[in-house]
Amino acid sequence: MDVNAAVAALAAIAGVCTGVIAMLAFRWSERDQARPTRTSLHTDAVLPPGVDTVLSVLRSSAVVLDESDSVVKASSAAYALGLVRGGKLAVEPMLNMARDTRRDGEIRQVELDLPRRGTGRGEALAVSARVAPLGSRLVLLLVEDLTEARRIEAVRRDFVANVSHELKTPTGALSLLSEAVMDASDDPEAVTRFAGRMQIEATRLTNLVQELIDLSRVQNDDPLEDSEPVRVDELVAEAIDRSRHAASTKQITMASNVWPPEGLEGGTADLHVWGSRGQLAAALGNLVENAVNYSPARTRVGIAARRVSSPGGDLIEIAVTDQGIGISEKDRERVFERFYRVDPARSRATGGTGLGLAIVKHVAASHGGEVTVWSTEGQGSTFTLRLPEAGAVRDRRPPASPTPDLMTEPLPAPEVLP
Repeated sequence: MDVNAAVAALAAIAGVCTGVIAMLAFRWSERDQARPTRTSLHTDAVLPPGVDTVLSVLRSSAVVLDESDSVVKASSAAYALGLVRGGKLAVEPMLNMARDTRRDGEIRQVELDLPRRGTGRGEALAVSARVAPLGSRLVLLLVEDLTEARRIEAVRRDFVANVSHELKTPTGALSLLSEAVMDASDDPEAVTRFAGRMQIEATRLTNLVQELIDLSRVQNDDPLEDSEPVRVDELVAEAIDRSRHAASTKQITMASNVWPPEGLEGGTADLHVWGSRGQLAAALGNLVENAVNYSPARTRVGIAARRVSSPGGDLIEIAVTDQGIGISEKDRERVFERFYRVDPARSRATGGTGLGLAIVKHVAASHGGEVTVWSTEGQGSTFTLRLPEAGAVRDRRPPASPTPDLMTEPLPAPEVLP
């Protein structure tokens, strides 16, 4: 009898424990269901019909606040920008705007600079915040990231300022020189000297206008519209011919590795790239011209080409090496910017406009390639243009013998200028 009573007591205790555990599990389940998520901090029922769908397709970061300033709904972009943290709006000026709008129902807008998350460099995000009432109890906050737009606007503003400065320099010089010619009309020697300077400034102005046109063309034109397989050796020969006179004047030796000779496989005579012949010739011509202009007299400029393997397909590398002044590490990061000059005084002496490398960068990018630079101050520079090989030509060619490694083997048989 006592045994039966004990068993019954244990069963009753077990039943009570099971009921308590079930009740606790039910409460925990309700708490988990009510816990806010990244996409919705309350149930969607509190939002007016259709608002959730509209917010999901907006490009702006969206946050919906209730009367207690709690986040009812927030888009993923709002979390990415760091606007919402711990279920609350983390930007105090936006929170104050939301409270003012909830109080008087007026729409407000402001532009702010927010610290960028995850960086310690003090970089800021430029945003535009707009707050509007959403029904009688909710407030909608829309935030637009303006960082990229401001960067583009700054680039455009700098470009206009630089163009204005570059145009004013030669035009101002021409104006002064023309006055000097008029004042020295009775001195033939002075007239000849001033006229020579006028020719130099006029040439500089013509080159600047032409490079501005070239830059605009490579930015706006699609190279695929008039693309064709272009022989690399022809591009190299054209670039050498373009700078032949300037190199001869400075007694600079120009060498190219068109090797093996014409008719044999494996050299630059067998290399082709696909794209606009005019743009590619202009890009390589700019690299060779810069190498000659920034090289001391009686030095050497080399142009070398080779085929390299890549996971996305074979690439053609064209390297232009000089023995010039070199480029410092801080300048290497900016040499491809428009109007940026490593040595402004030398650029004025050589007639450089600061647009040549910017054109090379745009041509390389539009053809699916890139341009890089290696340099050491006082020892020279190597600019390397990498472009995809023309697929149709590559598929037709027979297996080629290995080409010389440009970085480890000397260039063969230089073409010496007379």
